[in-house]
Amino acid sequence: MKLIQFQDAEGRKVGLIDGDKAYHVQGVTSVVELASKAIESNLTLTQMAQNQAGDAIDLDGLQNTKSLIAPVDHQDPAHCIVTGTGLTHLGSAEGRDAMHKAASAGEATDSMRMFLMGVEGGKPAAGEEGAQPEWFYKGDGSIIVGPGQPLPSPAFALDGSEEPEIAGIYLIGPDGTPHRLGFTLANEFSDHITERGNYLWLAHSKLRHASLGAELLLGDLPTDVRGTSKVIRNGETLWEKPFLTGETNMSHTIANLEAHHFKYKLFRRPGDLHIHFFGTATLSFADGVETKEGDVFEISAPPFAIPLRNALAIEAPESVTVKSL
Repeated sequence: MKLIQFQDAEGRKVGLIDGDKAYHVQGVTSVVELASKAIESNLTLTQMAQNQAGDAIDLDGLQNTKSLIAPVDHQDPAHCIVTGTGLTHLGSAEGRDAMHKAASAGEATDSMRMFLMGVEGGKPAAGEEGAQPEWFYKGDGSIIVGPGQPLPSPAFALDGSEEPEIAGIYLIGPDGTPHRLGFTLANEFSDHITERGNYLWLAHSKLRHASLGAELLLGDLPTDVRGTSKVIRNGETLWEKPFLTGETNMSHTIANLEAHHFKYKLFRRPGDLHIHFFGTATLSFADGVETKEGDVFEISAPPFAIPLRNALAIEAPESVTVKSL
């Protein structure tokens, strides 16, 4: 089952997709509100959505009218924390290693060493602590865009390229317990030229917008997810490649990535929403693609039925003056 959020003439609403049918989830205007009720009632998110499912809705119509929005958000974007982990997928070190190898005098790069740590210790037995992954901060809820919306890149960016991924969505309960709401298709979107310039600029390269697919998949993520990533220019496919994710294709378990994120108390603040990207091994940038304004990124992968499409938009330059008080 999956949840969606959409906007119609009456306002924001939540929908439940069950097989090939979709229903209006009554009594709430957001997935976070529904999840909060589920926590309070000691129910799963699926149970709460089913309990409040009402009239059927036209999912095709919502897609045709571009009424679907990101499947999760927070009414206060400052209480939505967007983060991610990299070098988590088998093969994910190859492109990164190549970017940084010239500066390493032939020795193994930090990227390769980090990747190998994950291969050796990223899938610990239950109850054991596994290897720490690479971790990064992307921003707060203000950087998230939904399906069909432009994906902004700042004027100072040297590159704006897709990263086809799965994101985990979490809500922190009143007692500080992280609750996983589900998973979404996502485009993590980064500035790879800035990252390539110096590995310590990785933090800068990640401070960019990101997009989420329309559907929030409830329950567990399939262990083997196989999708397709495309860059479309002027209506024609410029680049296309399959991508693999899910734990079968990862060097870390999702539980290990979660453990190393939520071990920090500041990430267990009641009421906060977390969007956490799990990484990828497939980039058009690694194949020499130089993106341009107007290029459309398209990411699709079962069990998500609705492809994620966003066009690259370049923001106008801004002048910032720091004033002394």
